[in-house]
Amino acid sequence: HYCAHRIDVGLEPACVVVCPEHAIISGDMDNPDTEISKLLAANKVTVRRPEQGTAPKLFYIHGNEVSLHPSATERTPETYMWADVIPLHPAPTNGAMALLEGTTNGHESGNGHNGHATVATAPAKPRRAQSGAALRPAQPQGEPWRGPIQMGQGRMAEQMVQVAYNAQHLIPWHWPVPAYLVTKAIGSGIFMVLALGWLLKIINFAPGMAVLSGFLSLLFIGITTALLVLDLERPERFLKIITRPQWNSWLTRGAFILIGFSLLLGIWWILETAAYVGIGSSDAAAAFRPIAIWLGLPLAVGTAVYTAFLFGQAEGRDLWQSSLLPFHLLVQALMVGSGIVLLLDVIMPVSDGLNGFAFAVLAIALVVDLFVTLLGEFGMPHASDAAAKAAHAISNGRYRNLYWWGSIGLGHVVPLILLWLGHPALTAQAGIYAIIGLFLFEYAFVMAPQEVPNS
Repeated sequence: HYCAHRIDVGLEPACVVVCPEHAIISGDMDNPDTEISKLLAANKVTVRRPEQGTAPKLFYIHGNEVSLHPSATERTPETYMWADVIPLHPAPTNGAMALLEGTTNGHESGNGHNGHATVATAPAKPRRAQSGAALRPAQPQGEPWRGPIQMGQGRMAEQMVQVAYNAQHLIPWHWPVPAYLVTKAIGSGIFMVLALGWLLKIINFAPGMAVLSGFLSLLFIGITTALLVLDLERPERFLKIITRPQWNSWLTRGAFILIGFSLLLGIWWILETAAYVGIGSSDAAAAFRPIAIWLGLPLAVGTAVYTAFLFGQAEGRDLWQSSLLPFHLLVQALMVGSGIVLLLDVIMPVSDGLNGFAFAVLAIALVVDLFVTLLGEFGMPHASDAAAKAAHAISNGRYRNLYWWGSIGLGHVVPLILLWLGHPALTAQAGIYAIIGLFLFEYAFVMAPQEVPNS
């Protein structure tokens, strides 16, 4: 991070001061008379990962490609010369976690990004997508390697590249983010399924189901908000998102979408509950009901999909830059929402046609989500090597068991079999397995891109 606190008092950054070779230059690039402006005008410079479009203001003169390309090596050493390597993940404490994440005794299978590297004895094979198409090679950055050991296209032999030092950071997002994605999908999905059924007149309105489903939607949206606050580095500053909003950030936009959906849902639920138990006006509940449904449906959709745009602003994580992600999150919300509604209808059958409607929505959503997951997110070639590495970690690396056995098997195949069998007790379980599978998928989807180094 730039030493703004030193610049504000007229001092140079600490790295500039301590460098004995005057190899680090700092200054005002907008002033043509400064040393840094003259150097930028007189030399050909490069930046790290220009394809991200973030316009960084850290420039390199004669920077070596292997120093600027984070994926130049697959391996992290056991230790640095002057520092210890911090593992990205703690060692598994039981065999179950090792099985789920494809690890053995704390060592990662396939690469050494957890700080416990395995020494490769042969060059890595060229990576290919599941379709068989060759992944596009990384674009050259900086000056070509000038050493004696080279391979095709002027790239240094991969097995000779070693990491001398790197700025070490622990993975910032852990289980609260996947859990928040699931609870948000449930809270918004329940409302979407029932609202669609009422608007299309496929199901009859039942006050008891409205009260119960509204309570569950509020409960899961409340859990979502709690998980969001828990995941913040400074939870006590959560209110600053509201009092000092940054409208260019989808974190702020999403917070206000959540607030709007929660307020509308809360008012509607209070009116319906008061009328149901006999302490409120049924006319007031009936009058507000169309407003709640028509306004609540787009807010529920926004609640379900805004995280896709938030992930899209995380420029350093290429796998999250997927144009399919908003649609994928919407399908997931309908999938788990219909699963909960199906379970509620089995427990308390109060609305005609609800079981058949929720059954159809769950079956269609499972098939569509399976198609998007297998062919859309991971079956197509990726636009960058960083996205390809993260996708490979999910489908074939550390998270392969979560993906294949958890998401695909437990979260899609098992629910579809239970729906096909058709027994009410089994169809009620289908939604539960879909929710478990969704959490396992989201865990892999959130964690894997964070393991791909950015420096």
